[in-house]
Amino acid sequence: MTTLVFGHKSPDTDSTGSPLIWAWYLSHVKDTPAEARLLGEPNTEAAFMLDRWKLEKPEIIEDVAEGQAVVIVDTNNPAELPAAINAADIQGIIDHHKLVGGLETKGPIDITVRPLACTATIMYELIGKHMAEMPGNLKGAMLSCILSDTLEFRSPTTTQTDKAVAHALAEELSVDLGTYAAEMFAAKSDVSAFSDVELLRMDSKAYEVAGTKFRVSVLETTAPGIPLDRKDSLMEAMTEVASEDGVDQVLLFVVDILKEEATLLVPNELVKTIAEKSFGATVSGSTVVLPGVMSRKKQIIPNLAI
Repeated sequence: MTTLVFGHKSPDTDSTGSPLIWAWYLSHVKDTPAEARLLGEPNTEAAFMLDRWKLEKPEIIEDVAEGQAVVIVDTNNPAELPAAINAADIQGIIDHHKLVGGLETKGPIDITVRPLACTATIMYELIGKHMAEMPGNLKGAMLSCILSDTLEFRSPTTTQTDKAVAHALAEELSVDLGTYAAEMFAAKSDVSAFSDVELLRMDSKAYEVAGTKFRVSVLETTAPGIPLDRKDSLMEAMTEVASEDGVDQVLLFVVDILKEEATLLVPNELVKTIAEKSFGATVSGSTVVLPGVMSRKKQIIPNLAI
C-alpha cells in the first residue's frame, strides 16, 4: 500500500513542501512507496514555491479511507486533519507544534516533535547523510519552507538550527536568501484574487479559550494595506465564516513582515476585550496595531484571553 503524506488543512508552504520531501525520503531511501497529498488548495506563496522549483502540485484529498497508511506532518491536531483520520493507519508524525491530543494509532509509531520553527528543518536532521541524494528542487522546497515559517528569520520561533540549515541549503543551491525571500513574500502578499471568506480561511487554525471557539486567521504580508483596505468587508465576512465553521468568532491578524507587527481587526466588543486582555492593547477603533507580534504559535495563541 502506498503511504500518503500530508499536513494540515489550508496548506501553507511548510504543509505543501514537507509532504513532498518526506514522500521522497520514504520512497527513495526507506523503500516505502509514498506520495504527497494536500488537504486544500495551497496558498499563493506555496503555489509560487511549486512553480519556482518545478514541483508538481500534490493531489488534493478531502478524507482518507479506513486503514490507509499515512504520515502526518506539520500538525498533530485532529481538527486540522481529515474527519476519518483515526480510522486510517497512522505510521508517523513529524511536527513542531505543541501536542494537542486526540489522534489514535493502530500500534506504536515514530513521532518526532521538536522545538524548531519549521517541519522541514526537522526533516533535514532526520534525513541526515541522505540529504546528499535529494534532488535540488526538493532542497529548494525545504529552503522555502524554512524561510516561510521563520519569516526570513524574523519570527520569534526561529532557532539557530533553522538559520544554519537555511544558509547551508541556500549556499548549495546558489540562492541569495534575501532576494528569494522577497520573491516569496511578494507572492504571499498578492491576495487580490481571493474573496473575503477565502482570505479568512487561507491560514487559520481553530482554538478554544474558556469555552469560546475561535478561528484564528493570520495574513503574513509585505503589503498590509491591501487586506486592510478590505477591512469592512472582511469583518462582515467573519460572521458567515464563524457560522459555517461552527466557531463563535473569527480573529484576523494582518502581520506586516517588514515592520514586524500585527494589526488585529476589531469588529465587536468581544474582540476589543480579547485585544486588551491578551495583548495589553488600547483599542479605540476597528483595528489595533500590536508591535512585535509575528507568530500565531508563540505570541498569539498562548496569550489569548477573554
